[in-house]
Amino acid sequence: MSSSVLVRTDVASAPAVTGTGPERHRPPGPGWRQRVAPLRRLTGLVAVFLLWQVGASAGWLGSTTPSPAEVVNAAGELIGSGELQHHLGVSLARVAKGLAIGLAVGLVLGLAAGLLRLAEDVIDAPIQSLRMLPHLALVPVFIIWFGIGETSKIALIAIGPIFPLYLNVLHGIRGVDERLVESARSCGVTRLGLILRVILPGALPQILVGLRQALGIGWLSLVVAEQTATTAGVGFLMNDAREFLRTDVIFVVLVIYALLGLFTDLFVRLIERRALAWRRGFTGE
Repeated sequence: MSSSVLVRTDVASAPAVTGTGPERHRPPGPGWRQRVAPLRRLTGLVAVFLLWQVGASAGWLGSTTPSPAEVVNAAGELIGSGELQHHLGVSLARVAKGLAIGLAVGLVLGLAAGLLRLAEDVIDAPIQSLRMLPHLALVPVFIIWFGIGETSKIALIAIGPIFPLYLNVLHGIRGVDERLVESARSCGVTRLGLILRVILPGALPQILVGLRQALGIGWLSLVVAEQTATTAGVGFLMNDAREFLRTDVIFVVLVIYALLGLFTDLFVRLIERRALAWRRGFTGE
């Protein structure tokens, strides 16, 4: 009798379970914060443009600073004449070639130094020494080496992204928990499987951070590269506008540079969201 009472008491005091197993573990739907997140991210840009409009209209930014409406009109004129598309295409080709070289070199050097101690001993000291040089000040050197043509511009764009990507790849690999590596080895994972399944996934967050930094430096290098002996590109468009005192066109180019950097960063963040969907990190409150 006492055992039956005890069993009933335990059953009565147990928490009620509702729904089947899959229903109980169904992830909650997106909250209102996630639904309004895209709009919330635009508020900063909208505030900047509003302050720009107010400051230009009130004369706080100088008498020659155009308003956003005037910049939009100038952009419409350039698009209508086909100039903007032509110069933008030239600049995108330059930065694509430079980034392809710089990112590939930085990734290969970072992987070699991170995975092999011998490679780190050989590579790290020269890379750290070159990293201290302001690469944007190497324009005269590249002109001496490669001339004033496209090669010097692409070389300047390529040299900048190497260093941040190298550092982040190296420290991302060395930041992988050694216990995970030892556990994989004890399970019989081969060296290639260890790299592909443990080390690179563990280093991927840091690698993507380095990619974001490298792409930003690539756009900055493009701005400097197109300021010297250029006959096409958005930098040439800016120089030409400066000669004719077209401040509205100058601001069109500045906005283009800013938007290109923003879209590139958003693209990398999209890759990060997809590639790191397995990771549960703190996302803020």
